[in-house]
Amino acid sequence: MAATSASVFNPALTSNKHPEEPSHVAFISNLRMSTSCLTKFQLKHLSPSSIPSQSPRNPICAAASPTCSPSATTATTFHGLYYVLGDNIDIDQIIPAEHLTLVPSKPDEYRKLGSHALIGLPSTYETRFIETGEVQSKYSIIIGGENFGCGSSREHGPVALGAAGVKAVVVESYARIFFRNSVATGEVYPLESEGRLCDECSTGDVVTVELAENLLINHTTGKEYKLKPIGDAVVYY
Repeated sequence: MAATSASVFNPALTSNKHPEEPSHVAFISNLRMSTSCLTKFQLKHLSPSSIPSQSPRNPICAAASPTCSPSATTATTFHGLYYVLGDNIDIDQIIPAEHLTLVPSKPDEYRKLGSHALIGLPSTYETRFIETGEVQSKYSIIIGGENFGCGSSREHGPVALGAAGVKAVVVESYARIFFRNSVATGEVYPLESEGRLCDECSTGDVVTVELAENLLINHTTGKEYKLKPIGDAVVYY
């Protein structure tokens, strides 16, 4: 599928010589996926208290998903294993550039994209995010530090994580473009912690994320952590 394009009116760019002729800025999406197939989770579920209500509509699933699962589009609780990362995890570590020829709108290539998620991490991460021979990770929640998703603006970062089975990412702060791409694609819930969880948690801990209560529970350690309301992050980023 060809890259999508659009024309956006920007009054600030209107020429002084020809005020009657508004300027337009063209932009092109590098992700070869129809924009009608980019949302897996409804945006209103990301911020039930902060995003203005909209008229009811059917959720749109990622193109690779054969069916729309009600539990996938309305879930407010995620339970699974942590995978803990540090600061400044960039897009090339999340999904290296050599795998960008994969087209996420094709189910087989969507799964293959997920199988390469976080393959660019340095060797200091001794535990593999996806075990050899597997196409999805057993870790459904990622914990990270500051500036998560920095670097390239490509949408493949959150798409690869979602294809790998990640439901939520909980970090101290995001690179703005990664947060916006996460909201736009609906592949993962981008959440922020109120403290530095990556120093207190370990890969493999069993956790529950309660979106409605802005709470993360580490069942392995018995500790609970407050999360920032996602609506605040939507406004900030």
